[in-house]
Amino acid sequence: MLKPAKSRLTGILFLAGMLSLASTGFTDKEISVQPSKKDKCPVCGMFVYKYPDWLCQITFKDGTERFFDGPKDLFKYYFNIREHDPRRNRTGIDAVLVREYYDLDFIDARKAYFVAGSDVYGPMGHELIPLASVQDAKAFMKDHKGRRILSFDEITAPMVRSLDLGPDAWSWMGKQR
Repeated sequence: MLKPAKSRLTGILFLAGMLSLASTGFTDKEISVQPSKKDKCPVCGMFVYKYPDWLCQITFKDGTERFFDGPKDLFKYYFNIREHDPRRNRTGIDAVLVREYYDLDFIDARKAYFVAGSDVYGPMGHELIPLASVQDAKAFMKDHKGRRILSFDEITAPMVRSLDLGPDAWSWMGKQR
C-alpha cells in the first residue's frame, strides 16, 4: 500500500505524463516503441531501423504495429493490406503515423499534407513528403520543386504506384513548377 505522500507524488507524475502525451495529440497507445533491428518493412523487406528519418507506422486496434521505411510503402500497404498481411484490414487500423519532414516528429498521417514530385528522395526513391501544415507544404514545394500537395484522403493506389515509374507517369501531378 502506498503512503499518502508517495501516492500523491505518483498521481502527480502520472498526470504530468498524461498531459505531455495529450500535448502531442497522441495517446500512449499510439506512441510506439522504436523498431528493433529485426523489424522489416512488410512491403519491400528493408530493415526500417536504418532509416529513422523516414520511419512510418500503422498501429492496429489490437496493439500490433507495422513499420515502414517511408510513406510510399506505408500507402502501398494501406491500399492493399490483404496482399501484405492476409489477416488484417483497414477497419482494424487504430493509428497511421508518419515522420514530419522538418522536425521529424510523428504526426497523424490522416491530418498531414504530402508533397509529391519533389527533388527529395526517400530510401525507396521518389516519395510522398509528409508535412504538418499546408503552409509548410507550400514552402517545401517551392524549395524542393514539388509538383502537388495532397491530403491523406486524396492519395490513391495508382498515384502511389506511379511514383516508382518516374515523372513520365505523373500526369496526375500536373506540370512541374
